[in-house]
Amino acid sequence: MSLQSDIMTAMKTAMKEKDQTALAALRAVKSEILLAKTSGASEELTEEEELKILSKLVKQRKDSATIFKEQNREDLAEPELAQAEVISQFLPEALSVEEIEKVVVMTIDQVGAEGMKDMGKVMGIVNKELAGRADGKTISNIVKAKLMS
Repeated sequence: MSLQSDIMTAMKTAMKEKDQTALAALRAVKSEILLAKTSGASEELTEEEELKILSKLVKQRKDSATIFKEQNREDLAEPELAQAEVISQFLPEALSVEEIEKVVVMTIDQVGAEGMKDMGKVMGIVNKELAGRADGKTISNIVKAKLMS
């Protein structure tokens, strides 16, 4: 089943349960998918593109929540985090730091990276391989640590 049909099913459930937070999050996902479909050349989105959209929406919600918390606005941060949680249900399970490190080390060996000058090469490969299963900031920190040591 495609992501869009999964989202529609979840939206119907949220409507029946009168869950406004889930409904708002799912509507945002549906909107992003429709925008991506209409702006792109192809009719159907690849799974990688769908994961990218979901990851972007989760990251936006978490970033907003962080800003709200810094401004002591818990009332605004909580709905953002709740929406991020709803959207995260459609992402594959996140990898642990150890699993990410294994992929990074393997990629560094494969590419033959020798320092920070090769960070872009390593990041490109690792990001593509771990799309939707790891946060870009976490990957970046691990790559930096491994390339500096």
